[in-house]
Amino acid sequence: MDSDGERSAGSGAQVAGLTGTVTEQLPSALYRVRLEQGAFVTAHIADRIERNFVRILVGDRVRIELSPTDVTRGRIVGRL
Repeated sequence: MDSDGERSAGSGAQVAGLTGTVTEQLPSALYRVRLEQGAFVTAHIADRIERNFVRILVGDRVRIELSPTDVTRGRIVGRL
């Protein structure tokens, strides 16, 4: 935390939560997701979902958290 009580960019900055549809399964446990706005994002599965053996298939609607530094990358945090 900074002296003002705000978090710096490197320590858990704000992430955008969006929904989308899985369009393609890529190697190394990556997925191509089409967001509702029409943009495509490359995403991996969050540890919490992977631990619970949740399967993500092409066509599934998912909730995504986008990286604050690279908006073309994200993390799948839930299945809808």
